[in-house]
Amino acid sequence: MNKTKPAHSDVKPRGRVRFGRPRLLIVGCGDIGQRIVARLAARFRIVALTSQPARVPLLRAAGTVPIVGDLDRRRSLARLAAFRSRVIHLAPPPERSSRRDPRTRALLAALRRRPERLVYVSTTGVYGDRNGARVDETTPAAPSSERAWRRLDAERAVRAALGCVLRAPGIYANDRLPLERLRAGLPALTPEDDVYTNHIHADDLARLCIAALARGGRRRVYNAVDRSQLKMGEYFDLVADRFDLPRPPRLPRERLRAAVSPMMYSFMSESRRVTSARIGSELRLRLAWPTVADTLASA
Repeated sequence: MNKTKPAHSDVKPRGRVRFGRPRLLIVGCGDIGQRIVARLAARFRIVALTSQPARVPLLRAAGTVPIVGDLDRRRSLARLAAFRSRVIHLAPPPERSSRRDPRTRALLAALRRRPERLVYVSTTGVYGDRNGARVDETTPAAPSSERAWRRLDAERAVRAALGCVLRAPGIYANDRLPLERLRAGLPALTPEDDVYTNHIHADDLARLCIAALARGGRRRVYNAVDRSQLKMGEYFDLVADRFDLPRPPRLPRERLRAAVSPMMYSFMSESRRVTSARIGSELRLRLAWPTVADTLASA
């Protein structure tokens, strides 16, 4: 007697059948992490590591399972030993003079086993100052600051664990624009002293993290940048014009150094035009916000 096969019989499970949603660990679940959660909460059981107990209710409301742990205190990370599949690492190195990032190494040690998929968000600052030259993923890293050296150390640890790296520049969004800076009247460099700066919309960076989690190559580096080719002063002027604010005054480098914070001045001391073909050809992602002008037009 012939038996009729059920309509779904041609769908065969691949490998071991797993029940429930797959788990994803996000380390450093701030703004970008929460944008990732908003996109993946229905597909993954997301665990968020935070060092701040006060953020637990917020992270739980966002759809995660919060775990309190401090990357500066290895004993607090014992619960991470169970995570072996997917990890997105967004936590920055500590602010100190050493060129090593003990936090990333503490995380990898706590995981005990190499994750199946590991994505780390670094910075384009690892390329250092290029005097406005174009930079892509084949350009050797040459950090100009201790902060960038720590990022490069973290990258090396992640790539040794077969993870992939996203190098992000200045992150912006409608709620992450330099409006207060413009209202305060802080200066920018004169056009002849100005530096090229690079950008990525926060939503696009979150989407790139997800794409890298799915399709990123092992030990591969991706520049998570949009197509904007702006000098820093031009960026400030665009934002000022869009929101009817005064454009920043322009000062030569010698005078500007005394007028801004050391951190801001460090960003004004490096100039490079970062590009990427890999986010399209390998991660197969089309940016929703390909330039700063596109974002400001909709702001």
